[in-house]
Amino acid sequence: MTLSSSTSDSPGARSLPADGHDVIEVRGARENNLADVSLDLPKRRLTVFTGVSGSGKSSLVFGTIAAESRRLIDETYTAFIQSFMPSPGRPDVDALRNLSAAIIVDQERMGANARSTVGTATDAHTMLRIVFSRIGEPYAGTSSAFSFNNAEGMCAECEGLGRVSRIDVDELVDRDKSLNEGAITVPSFGVDTWYWRTIAESGLFDPDARLRDYTPEQWADLLHKPATKIKHAGMNITYEGLVVKVQRLFLAKERESMQAHVKAFVDRAVKFERCPACGGARLNEAALACRIDGRNIADCAAMQISDLAEFVRKIDDPSVGPVLAALGDTLDSLVEIGLGYLSLDRESATLSGGEAQRVKMVRHLGSGLTDVTYVFDEPTVGLHPHDIRRMNDLLLRLRDKGNTVLVVEHKPEVIEIADHVVDLGPGAGAAGGRICYTGDVAGLRASGTLTGRHLDHRARLREKVRPHQGALAITGASQHNLKDVSVDLPLGVLTVVTGVAGSGKSTLIHGSLRGREDVVTVDQSPIRGSRRSNPATYTGLLDSVRTAFAKANKVKAALFSANSEGACPKCKGIGLVYTDLAMMAGVASVCEQCEGRRFTPEVLTYKLRGKDISEVLAMQVAEARDFFPTGRGRAVLDRLHDVGLDYLSLGQPLTTLSGGERQRLKLAIRMAEQGRTYILDEPTTGLHLADVDKLLALLDRLVDAGNTVIVIEHHQAVMAHADWIVDLGPGAGHDGGRVVFTGTPADLVATADTPTARHLRAYVGAGA
Repeated sequence: MTLSSSTSDSPGARSLPADGHDVIEVRGARENNLADVSLDLPKRRLTVFTGVSGSGKSSLVFGTIAAESRRLIDETYTAFIQSFMPSPGRPDVDALRNLSAAIIVDQERMGANARSTVGTATDAHTMLRIVFSRIGEPYAGTSSAFSFNNAEGMCAECEGLGRVSRIDVDELVDRDKSLNEGAITVPSFGVDTWYWRTIAESGLFDPDARLRDYTPEQWADLLHKPATKIKHAGMNITYEGLVVKVQRLFLAKERESMQAHVKAFVDRAVKFERCPACGGARLNEAALACRIDGRNIADCAAMQISDLAEFVRKIDDPSVGPVLAALGDTLDSLVEIGLGYLSLDRESATLSGGEAQRVKMVRHLGSGLTDVTYVFDEPTVGLHPHDIRRMNDLLLRLRDKGNTVLVVEHKPEVIEIADHVVDLGPGAGAAGGRICYTGDVAGLRASGTLTGRHLDHRARLREKVRPHQGALAITGASQHNLKDVSVDLPLGVLTVVTGVAGSGKSTLIHGSLRGREDVVTVDQSPIRGSRRSNPATYTGLLDSVRTAFAKANKVKAALFSANSEGACPKCKGIGLVYTDLAMMAGVASVCEQCEGRRFTPEVLTYKLRGKDISEVLAMQVAEARDFFPTGRGRAVLDRLHDVGLDYLSLGQPLTTLSGGERQRLKLAIRMAEQGRTYILDEPTTGLHLADVDKLLALLDRLVDAGNTVIVIEHHQAVMAHADWIVDLGPGAGHDGGRVVFTGTPADLVATADTPTARHLRAYVGAGA
């Protein structure tokens, strides 16, 4: 496929190269649903990939181009080094030519390490440490003396974490029981387990005595005795107090590696408190005593980034001029990208997926690398229209440094700045995977593709809003940046809560309404479950499928569960064999015995209307709806269809779903319930322009069925379609936290002067 010459009127668009070496050549890509795709992508240009969810965008960009670039780079290491690295297979593609090194800037959370902050992730804190070590008074030492991750600078009490943990003993034991009666309630410490025996058979306690009757010495030994060799009943055992052992077994581990029941126990048993020695500042007294203009480094790290940028600009000392300039650029970039409301001491693990992606982006903006390929996954997630322009500017800056920028995106504001567009489809799954259009934005508009037809589509304001049926009151909300907010949310209608990123939307709604009776929160958080979980198991659909197979073949239903009797013995029903590489990432390979089908050969001989169980689990929702035309299973499939998940496979691991897909899957389960208040958090995430109308119709059906729907959202189509709008702001962080408008969308457009009002006014005006 040849590239069209650009006649684009896109802002900042560049003409495309004619030299064959200035294009990435993709030939015969067949990864996942890609249908033997071949195309050329211009290098050192901004290319946006569009298409409905499941059309193959990610398979082409991430699964083929970026994956092969990473694989080729890994091959440059020695065989010895490669033996310790994951060994991903070559993507299913005939040829990829003229690749450059790929840097993936995705929405993956930035880990759960409490020592990682916005400051450490962007190197801003490193530069701030250098400034304090050079000009702070009194002198406290070199840069490392201001690091909470270095023994020289960290608070000795909390070891640089800013908080100390306290174990609630009553979550470890039941004082009214004896050891033999199961007084220890810690996971893996049940009666007759090895851990239980090291305590109960230590000779230190009467296992039939209630813990409440222990002497002070016995109580101290039970809980706090350090590791001690004890000889009992002819055996040498190592005894540890229960608190000591719990700290070693559970609290020394990264939370992400814990099993769900252990996480739940730790959340109950461990209480975190601000460190009394450093007051949460993480640093020792010497570091905290050193100041610049009256502020120490912890004060600076706790400031809102937009305020810190102002503070840094006022420092006038030529000895640190270059460092101050670099620090100022980084802070200004964070403000530009809409993250000025964060602080450098904000833990990375608390950032949303969109925030994490933007933090990573800032890190790359300051990089000295050039002529690399940057790959972005919906960089506008979580951004108000007010902030999307800033994001566009940063994408163009990356391109203008001489890099190739590939962006998977649905927002028209981003599509319009592209030098080149690749539109995949026409549908999802088996109905997608083909190139519908390549060329400039003007050509896309005229192409007649689904994306082209919807690029200028605008939802209209409701002619008549639905009447309220009472109100859900929030009174005096003051969490985080909220300023004593009181607001009534009308019942029986569709309410959109909006405002710029960081204005307090999620804090107001989740902080005030989560946990209330009849309030259902449907968000993008990870779904509990292992890599065995999939849409069929999560929705309960598999129960109907197993029953149908059992009835048709006159055998028991347990045979058709990959978690039970029918599981392949080699992979235990997962379909993949995982090789643990200790501290390196594990490697997954398709099980050779079942060839990834998860079941024993005997189970696969049983058929339902000509299909075995593995073939049914490989079906997409759309195909499964035809296969199961009636019954409870069809009702579940219809709800999955209603939320726009037709393209998902029934057996697709839940761990592979995006945040938006997880939210819509949860909604499919809960939407059968009536008379409830639903809270949705940016449900348009990952939705193509054409699918937003389907979402609006779904929200209408929920409201018309007697429910209240509250949506936290930036998408103007959802705002325009609402019955009621609550707009927070006017800015982010301490510049936000107030309700700046409540009323109908029509009133917002006609009378308000907030960032939301201005953008919605332009949006509905363009569609008039």
